Amino acid sequence: MTVWLDKIYHIEIAGNGLDHWIYALGTIFVLFLSLKLLFGVLKRRISSLSKRTSTIADDLLASALESTKSFVLFTAAVWGGARFLDSGEFDTYLDFALLIAVVLQAAIWANRMVSTYITFYTDARRDENPGAVSVVQGVSFLVRLIIWSVALLLVVDNLGYDVTALFAGLGIGGIAVALALQNILGDLFASLSIVLDKPFVIGDFIIVGDLMGVVEKIGLKTTRLRSLSGEQLIFSNTDLLSSRVRNYKRMQERRVPFEFGVIYQTTPDQLEAIPAMVKSIVESVEGLRFDRAHFKSFGASSYDFEVVYYINTPDFNAYMDAQQKINLALCRQFAERGIDFAYPTRTIFINREEEANIPGEMAEQ
Repeated sequence: MTVWLDKIYHIEIAGNGLDHWIYALGTIFVLFLSLKLLFGVLKRRISSLSKRTSTIADDLLASALESTKSFVLFTAAVWGGARFLDSGEFDTYLDFALLIAVVLQAAIWANRMVSTYITFYTDARRDENPGAVSVVQGVSFLVRLIIWSVALLLVVDNLGYDVTALFAGLGIGGIAVALALQNILGDLFASLSIVLDKPFVIGDFIIVGDLMGVVEKIGLKTTRLRSLSGEQLIFSNTDLLSSRVRNYKRMQERRVPFEFGVIYQTTPDQLEAIPAMVKSIVESVEGLRFDRAHFKSFGASSYDFEVVYYINTPDFNAYMDAQQKINLALCRQFAERGIDFAYPTRTIFINREEEANIPGEMAEQ
């Protein structure tokens, strides 16, 4: 019986004894189960940790571990078990198989982490800045494309192929594509710059040149505004970034200068009382901070005054309400004090004596 078992034990299969095959298969089985158990424990631990914290790092790691593929673990186990076998050139194929599996798994992990971050970002910013969400989702496609391109190049290079020509071809092709799509790519990176730098967000009221409106959407190529008159204004992202943008939503307080004039028949005492009168009116309106009021200049048909005050809100309607209160109070107090606002007038003086000295013939003409 012992002799029979010894003969079976030393049977050779593909140049390796049965004992070597038993060791190899046992190693493959143990390694595969151990790797599955290890990654399973890591996944559960990190998933449990991610639920107790608000950081994104552990969520990214947990999602990456969840995307671990069994075929990668099995390939690693087969590679480890094959160390007990004398397989000659087959070892080279196993090395390549392990390399491809590891690179693919790394690309899958990176891709899953990008997807998890995009989901986290969109959930956090969807209501706050929906335009940024659409831009980040578009950019994520480019990131995934880069990940898989790098993985493919690594595999091809390690398989022994010369990727120099491929790189050169991709470089020339990339230049050609970039030249053909330079406007689109420029707008794409401009949209990314808008999202990261945040000169404005959805809902901001901005002025670009002589156009103004509320930001409705920040897209991959264009940004859209809704003007005060109702029409939609569409700006190229590149043009928008190269323009001077005034963002009134970010204004903490509004500086308001305004002028008015009184007639030249106003007395010096009345003129002297006007700045103090205006100051008391401005200070009586809630939310305003008086700055100055001065008799500014002699106009064509009026004494001109200039007033400056601040309102502690950027809201345009609140500013107009405050200005209306000031104007009405000025009208009432000027009426009480007998001060008249100026309006365009022209006075013509005629010298009667000179007219009487004009010769008769010229007078008849």
